[in-house]
Amino acid sequence: MSDVTHLPSPAQRARDAYRRRQSVLSVLVAAASTAAIGTLLAVAVTGAPGWPRVRESFLDPTIARDALPAVLTGLWLNVRLLVCCALGALGLGLLVAVLRTLRGPVLFPVRALAAGYTYTFRGLPLIIVLYLLTLGAPGLRLQGMPPVLVLGGLALVLTYGGYLAEVFRAGIESVHPSQLAAARSLGLTHRQTMRHVVLPQAVRRVAPPLLNDVVALQKDVGLVSLAGPIDAVRAAQIATAQTFNYTPYVVAGVLFVLLAVPLIAVTDRVTLRAARRQSGG
Repeated sequence: MSDVTHLPSPAQRARDAYRRRQSVLSVLVAAASTAAIGTLLAVAVTGAPGWPRVRESFLDPTIARDALPAVLTGLWLNVRLLVCCALGALGLGLLVAVLRTLRGPVLFPVRALAAGYTYTFRGLPLIIVLYLLTLGAPGLRLQGMPPVLVLGGLALVLTYGGYLAEVFRAGIESVHPSQLAAARSLGLTHRQTMRHVVLPQAVRRVAPPLLNDVVALQKDVGLVSLAGPIDAVRAAQIATAQTFNYTPYVVAGVLFVLLAVPLIAVTDRVTLRAARRQSGG
């Protein structure tokens, strides 16, 4: 049989050309509207009576350059804390979610304990948990008490573990019961069913909200500065106290935004893929 090349019809080529023109037009319109709005905002802000004072207090390039090394050093502490706390919160959340899905009356105390943990730490403000662990726990004067930075990270893990536990539980309960029954009929134990059938589907389904919580954690690691460790926020506070200028806070904020951009991009990509998968396209 000879290979036959199927060329698009004239009508199809016309439709494709029209779609390309519309795409280009949409991009041009979006760029023009964005530039217009940005110009209006810039004119409105720089034309305000207090703009010179704000620029001097928040956007001093000399102070920004001097504060940048210390803030960068503190940001490295935030990055390490983010990685450790994200892994800890994900592991704790998954464990609590699995415990809450256990069945049988003999396991009711375990389910009640897991539910009490999620209710407590989802309701407590993070700043209160930080104060209780970093200021209250050292007051017990127990031997082997970890440093304040570890206690602050523990507060983040406990708080976000409660949020992530509910996300994981929603994913686990979204798996149809027939799949569990089919796995058990094949001879898999409950542990094997959860490991090989339920958890892979649950994690894939709730990946977007999990990543959103990680982005939120990336911002909240800056609150550990309330306990004393010199992270990016504390370094900016020290520089501000020395210069009586708020530019170091702006520097720290910009660095946090740059740190969050890759996480947000990955989250948006995963969310888009999940939406396409659900819509069949």
